[in-house]
Amino acid sequence: MSNIKVFDIKGSPAGEIKVDDKILVLDKGEQAVHDVIVATMAAKRLGAASTLRKGEVAGSNKKPWKQKGTGRARAGLRQSPVWRGGGVAFGPHPRDYTQKINKKVAKLAFKRAFSEKIANDQIRVINSMEMVAPKTKTFVSLLKNLGIARKVLVALGKLDQNVIRSARNIPGVEISRADDVNIYQLINHSAIVTDKSGYEVMMNRFAGKGKAG
Repeated sequence: MSNIKVFDIKGSPAGEIKVDDKILVLDKGEQAVHDVIVATMAAKRLGAASTLRKGEVAGSNKKPWKQKGTGRARAGLRQSPVWRGGGVAFGPHPRDYTQKINKKVAKLAFKRAFSEKIANDQIRVINSMEMVAPKTKTFVSLLKNLGIARKVLVALGKLDQNVIRSARNIPGVEISRADDVNIYQLINHSAIVTDKSGYEVMMNRFAGKGKAG
């Protein structure tokens, strides 16, 4: 049985949530996590690099000099890739780097990544993340009381502007809706801080009832 620690907004212990280890997926899904992360990173590539082929370089098709009698190598046109200012042979052109990941693989990847966070005690649940006013000092104090010093993902059931403003200047802190959390974010952060509604959203996704991954 795994225990997820629950805290109040000040970082004081407020209970535990028990998770049956039998539902955790730790014996499979490693390849699914890898495939989803590769697809996620590939989708971020702009794919806008573009070079001109010889047919796209401005200029006439006139031969630079006659074919024979000059003692020089034969040349057909100034736009040839062998000439300075000519076209580029096999250069990059705009392309789409996105990769397709089916829903079963995405769901398995989410289960594996989320299971690892639970098993490694890397999830902290806050009773309520509502803040009366934006205060960076308050949020820093919360993280300190939670024992979090590295990259942290704050996954909320509903985004709160006061929380966003309190955390946006803190290095290593990323805020996201629990329904939008992807596999890369789970793997890329050493800890997950969520409120109860956000935890319920992610557990529903874990159970296959929500967004895949």
